Amino acid sequence: MTSLLQLVQAVGLGLVLLLPLANPLTTVALLLGLAGNMPRARRNQQSRQAAIYTFSIMTVAFYGGQWVMNTFGISIPGLRIAGGLIVAFIGFRMLFPASGAPSPDPEHKNATHNPHADTNIAFVPLAMPSTAGPGTIAMIISSASSFYDNPFGFAPWVMLAAPVTTFLCIAIILWLCLLSAGTIMKLTGKSGIDAISRLMGFLLVCMGIQFIINGILEIITTQAAAV
Repeated sequence: MTSLLQLVQAVGLGLVLLLPLANPLTTVALLLGLAGNMPRARRNQQSRQAAIYTFSIMTVAFYGGQWVMNTFGISIPGLRIAGGLIVAFIGFRMLFPASGAPSPDPEHKNATHNPHADTNIAFVPLAMPSTAGPGTIAMIISSASSFYDNPFGFAPWVMLAAPVTTFLCIAIILWLCLLSAGTIMKLTGKSGIDAISRLMGFLLVCMGIQFIINGILEIITTQAAAV
């Protein structure tokens, strides 16, 4: 029972650290903006895949993130700047959507090809960089080294199970939040989705620019400390 309580404590600590950075509600708003005309079955599939991708990214970042970054010479500031560019690019596309043909009417939705049916948004941007973004990955990589020092004196099996359990809980929370997006879409309608899309696009541009600023400031701070 004591070891089980230790697992609960370790998972709880991980959720406290990672959930504010992952912020599933932001991913829900992003899904609302990108999947307004996507069929429900396809949207649910994308939600499930996004949760799986998020779990995979976090697990790989914890166990091999530092090795991958060292192998390819990638720094945390570089990760932040790259993630910021991706987020800003997606935000600009949502804020200024390309003009095209109107969406098919509901009665003709099954008869005509829906361009959103083939769109894959599960990995980019729902899983990365929205949920498992630069900040989340940086936190996971930095926490991995100190975690194995076992400052809390957890049992060995807890040390093995806690990271995977934490990432699984975050993936499940994300999946449940994304499933609720369908209900929100029904309540807001097409005009509401368009408004959410443009608002989320503006917020994503701001988030992307902030990621880039943080990366540049981190580079300047590191160089200043080295001198």
